[in-house]
Amino acid sequence: MPPRPVRFEHRCEYPDCKQWGGLGFERDKSKTDWFCMEHRPEIYRGIQVRWAAEGKEEAAG
Repeated sequence: MPPRPVRFEHRCEYPDCKQWGGLGFERDKSKTDWFCMEHRPEIYRGIQVRWAAEGKEEAAG
């Protein structure tokens, strides 16, 4: 019988957020930080991956 697939549930690591953390950001070779779309970092490894104004237009509209 083949082994059962392993399933990982990652929750957003932002305080008090209960959303699924589908975006992993490797801190080092032993630790990955997981965030939802709303709480993902703006800068990762020196590269801007999100803009501070992102999502504000939708909230204002």
